[in-house]
Amino acid sequence: MPEFTLTSSAFADGDRIPEEYGYGESNVNPPLEFGGVPDEAEALALVVDDPDAVEPAGKVWDHWIVWNISPERERIPEDWNPDADVGEGTNDFGERGYGGPNPPDREHTYRFRLFALESPLDLEAEADADDLESAAAGRVIETTTLEGTYPV
Repeated sequence: MPEFTLTSSAFADGDRIPEEYGYGESNVNPPLEFGGVPDEAEALALVVDDPDAVEPAGKVWDHWIVWNISPERERIPEDWNPDADVGEGTNDFGERGYGGPNPPDREHTYRFRLFALESPLDLEAEADADDLESAAAGRVIETTTLEGTYPV
């Protein structure tokens, strides 16, 4: 069985995320590619967050919450506008959709986590990452992560 992977043509795992993807810049999502999606997956979900925000913000900061991505999809293009059947939650900027990196104090590491799910999720537009992870509990087949850093 092939390895479940999440990559980006904009940056390699552990490398710097180009500035144009930042909240104060173009604020568009970077292109993402995935492979090795488990055959039994019926949906994919994506959470982009900033665990380094705990100290300045008091919590892990949610930047993008997406669910019910087709398991047939192999990539998310830059500045993606999801289909109507794909859900996007509310990020910690109080907006639906992608909110780019915006570290307040120092360089932060951002996580792009992709979940292969055995069934689609039924979530409201106000859903955050905690809601997604609660709804996905017991349905996650496999997870893969891509990380990138972003300067102040």
